[in-house]
Amino acid sequence: MLIVLSPAKTLDETPVKPVIPTTAPVLMEDSALLAAKLKTYTPARLKKLMDISPELVALNHARYQIWADAAATKPAALLFHGEAYRGLDAKTLDAPDMQFAQRHLRILSGLYGVLKPMDLIAPHRLEMGTKLSMGRGKKDLYAFWGDRVTAELNAALAKNKADVLVNLASAEYFKSVRPGSLNARVITPVFKEQTPKGLNMVAVFAKHQRGAMCRWAIKRRLVEPECLKEYDGDGYAFHHAESTVDEWLFVR
Repeated sequence: MLIVLSPAKTLDETPVKPVIPTTAPVLMEDSALLAAKLKTYTPARLKKLMDISPELVALNHARYQIWADAAATKPAALLFHGEAYRGLDAKTLDAPDMQFAQRHLRILSGLYGVLKPMDLIAPHRLEMGTKLSMGRGKKDLYAFWGDRVTAELNAALAKNKADVLVNLASAEYFKSVRPGSLNARVITPVFKEQTPKGLNMVAVFAKHQRGAMCRWAIKRRLVEPECLKEYDGDGYAFHHAESTVDEWLFVR
């Protein structure tokens, strides 16, 4: 079983001492091409591309000016700091937990393509849906990454001798994966709330549960996807009646 997760927009840039040896992103040469392109962007052009506040424009413009020489790097699982990563809470995982995550968890990234939890990366902002043109028909990041993200996931699946991928990434990020080319069945957990008007998805809760389910699987060393149906974090439970073969619904 391989789990994929998407990154957060917010970052935790406080220093941290890694609990296991760090690694380098496997698609770093491609990342360097993207970073070099973004380095040429003026703040005004960066704002138009990313549609972010002036403060974030200034911060990320400065980041890309020094990206190639950035001394401040951090393991991916500890750098991202959004709702899913609050659910994962990687900073409280011990060394055996992180060793298991390093083998079984992958993080999809607009700038780095696909990451292992302990891959060292620099602070940055580049969402997968950003329409950054890299020329020669590569009109956006999906076209730029092409088959490479899928190929790396297939390599991880082969290394684990796994034939199931658990998709806990957002729709925006999972679009960088080509399921038809994956050597695996894809299972997608979905989290909803029971309300007087029926089942409803609340985005912030769903994001948190994606990370929390990752943590739950890591702590239990799960390699059999059927075991995920036992997930009961924060009052959620598997809802058999509304689930399909590959889309598993969890309801609170």
